[in-house]
Order: sequence, then C-alpha cells, then structure tokens
Amino acid sequence: MQDTSAPKPVPERPSGAAMDRVVAAPRWPRRLLLGGGLLGLALLAWAASQLPRGLAVDAASLSIASVGPGEFRDEITLRAQTVPAQQVLLDATESGRVDAVLVRDGQMLQRGALLYRLSNPQREQEVLQRGAEVAQQLSNLSLQRTALANARAQQRRDLSQLEIEAERAQTDLQRQQQLAAQGFVSPAVLDEARRRQQLQQRLLAQAREDSQAEMRIREQAIAELERAVKGLNDGLGVVRAAAGNLAARAPVDGQLSGFSLQVGSSVRVGDRLGRIDDISNFKFSAQLDEFYLPRLTVGLPATLELAGKTWPLQVSQKLPQVKDGRFGLELSFAGAQPPGLQAGQSLDLRLRLGQPSRALLLADGPFYADSGGAFVYVLDADGHHAQRRAVRLGRRAAGQIEVLEGLTAGERVIVSRLRDYGDAPLLRIRS
Repeated sequence: MQDTSAPKPVPERPSGAAMDRVVAAPRWPRRLLLGGGLLGLALLAWAASQLPRGLAVDAASLSIASVGPGEFRDEITLRAQTVPAQQVLLDATESGRVDAVLVRDGQMLQRGALLYRLSNPQREQEVLQRGAEVAQQLSNLSLQRTALANARAQQRRDLSQLEIEAERAQTDLQRQQQLAAQGFVSPAVLDEARRRQQLQQRLLAQAREDSQAEMRIREQAIAELERAVKGLNDGLGVVRAAAGNLAARAPVDGQLSGFSLQVGSSVRVGDRLGRIDDISNFKFSAQLDEFYLPRLTVGLPATLELAGKTWPLQVSQKLPQVKDGRFGLELSFAGAQPPGLQAGQSLDLRLRLGQPSRALLLADGPFYADSGGAFVYVLDADGHHAQRRAVRLGRRAAGQIEVLEGLTAGERVIVSRLRDYGDAPLLRIRS
C-alpha cells in the first residue's frame, strides 16, 4: 500500500547564476566626501581665526608709553598754595550786640588797632555789682583796722596802769621788809605786802598774754579780710577786662582777612570773626599722593623757580592724616623769600626725595592707581592686542616710574586707566 502523506518534491527554480557578472564600484564619491570634509575643516579653522579675541577697547581711549633706560630723578613737582607763615585767628571772647565796626576786610592793621565795639548790659551790671562788693569789703577792712588801732591803744593804757600798780606793790614790799627788819611791823603786815606784790605781777603778766592773743586774732581777721578784698579786686579786674573786651583790638600787625562783622548783629563767645595774616613772611601748603607718605620726612629740600631765580625751601611739617588718597604738607623758605608773593597764590615746587640714578623707566599714569603697580597691559608687536603681565615697579617721581622686574626696554605699555578692564587677561584694541 503506498504512503500518500510524504511531501512531493518542489522543482528547483533556475537561479540565473550563469548569466550574472561582477561589476566594480566607482571610487570618486568617497574621494569627494574626503575632500569636502577637509575643505570644511579648513573653513572652520579660518572662521575661528576671524573670531574676535580678548576684551575689545578703543585705541582712542588709551595712553601708551614705551619702556626705556634713562636717568631717574628722584623728585616730584607739586602744586602748592602760598599762605602766610603766621595767622592769628580772631574769635569772640565776649558776647553782645555790635555797636560799631571800625575796620574792613583786607585792611592792614597795627597791633592795638580797635576792630569793633560791643554792648552787653549784663556785663556792665556785673561790673557795677562787683565794684559795690569791693567797696563794701574795703569799708569793712577800714573799720577792722580802726578797731585794731583802738584796741592797741587801750591795751597800752591798761598795761601802763598795771605796770604802775606792780611797781607800787614792789616798792611797798621793800619798805615793809625794811620795817620788819627793824621790828616796826608784824610778819602779818609783811605777808600782806608780799601777796599784793605777787598779785600785781600776775595781773601784769596775764594782761600782756591776753593783749598778745587779742592782737593776733584781730590781725588774723584783718589779713583774711585783706585776702577777701584782694580776691574781689581780682574778680573786678577780670570783669573789667571782659568789659574791656567789648572793644576788641588787633593782637598783632598784619592784614585782616575773612572779616564780615556788621553793625547790629549779635556775637557769641567763640564765634570766628576773621583772622590777621602776617604777610611779611610766607610758607607753602600742598597735597601729595599717599604713595609718598613713607618717604616724606621733615627737612627734605625743595626749590621754587620764580623770576629767573631759584629759591630754596624745606619741608617744615607733614600732616599724616590721609583723605581721599592724599595727605598735606607745609614747606618753608630756607633763606630769603622772593618779593611780591601774594596769599593764595599757587606755584609749582620741586621736592627732591633722593639723588638721581640710572634705571629702566616707564611714564607715570592713572594705571598705577588701578593696578597698585602689580600688573600692566603690554602691547604686542602689531599693536592690536595687549597682554596682562605681572610686574614689579619701584619709585615714582617727576612723572616717571622705576621698573624693577617684568618689562624690557622698547616694550609699549598702556598707562591710562585700567579699572574698566577688570581681570581681563587680553585686550583687543580697535582702531
């Protein structure tokens, strides 16, 4: 029996393998892709080279200086103001109403010249009251001295009377002793005479002691009263002097400045009314950067060029208080002073801090205040970029800065302000 469940064989289809042939793939698309990629990279590199680098700044806003060798003159030029060597301030020592003004601002004065007069009824009343007190105490002192003289006179009379009584008792005792020796008087009578004589001696001695004690007390009272009168007189003198200050006078010779007192105005004690300037001698007042504070000492030499002559000066005072980055100093003439100086006149002085020396120099500028001398921006060869660089700078004087490290001769440096650049390491300079 035939098995019908087995699958029938499937006839094999023709593959056409005999008719196929190998065709080579073209190579130019791959090369094209490679070349395009290289071209793209080149374009990217060129575009990157054209992108701006660094913080952009305008060339017109920059000040540029070159580094170079030279002679460092350790001196500075400073603008100083001419001021009188001596100024006496006029402050009111008394209060009151202005009755008269006898001078004007800018007037030349001599010592003792009357400036103004005040009126103060309270001060006048005080003078009268103190005068009355002094008069009363003087009257009391006169009475005490009169009483002392009367007491002394009375004591002299009393002592004279007691001395007479003592002499009389002594004489009577001697007489009784003689009579008793002859047997004419009894011992009782003699004893009585002796007791009287002793009593009169004691009364005389006691009177003398009492008289001395009374005189000491009276003299002490008078001395205390005299001291009280002297104190009152001194107080009266002070009050009178204060009343005299109601008419103010010039304390020194000089020119009156800043005086604007008006008749009818009120003045209080301590009010600044003006000053008197001694215009025969002048000095200079100046402000200097705090950078020079450690190097500045009293006695440093300076010079003034005026009218074709050089006038020597020296630092006479240094004011160490620093305000807004500056401190004050005063300079006085070391000898004669030029004629024709005027108070308030501004002149240029040269202050010498040390001896000249050879050094690598850079022009001074605002950059120093912004960087503290710790860094600068150095331009490259083409002048289109400036690189930040750490440096070490030394002394500053006469518009020059001594370069110690970080720069070489010929390099160009930005010396204008740097505060707007922050910490930018590179600047791109736009023309």
